[in-house]
Amino acid sequence: MTTSPDLHLIEPAEPAPALAQLAVLQSALAECRTQGGPATTLSGTARAQTALLATLPPRYAEVLHGLLDRLESSALFSEESCSFSQKDLLDSLQQWADKAGATLRAAG
Repeated sequence: MTTSPDLHLIEPAEPAPALAQLAVLQSALAECRTQGGPATTLSGTARAQTALLATLPPRYAEVLHGLLDRLESSALFSEESCSFSQKDLLDSLQQWADKAGATLRAAG
């Protein structure tokens, strides 16, 4: 009788590619903050970081997508007429990125 390898020993995705993608996201976030880059560019960059989102617990993707949806909505209106403050959303995205980085480093 042959034995098969234990499936529970399979390691989750490596954090190194996820950390690299997190750095891309943080760079896009910093550019949006300092140079006033378009929120849609930041959102597209964040959504494209699939290795990052695959490595983190599922709740991280849910929260990130919610923040990005609100950021995209806020970009359609002036600051005064929108219920979502772009500055507050960018602050929340930075907090998300900080927590994601801590989670990845703890797993690595």
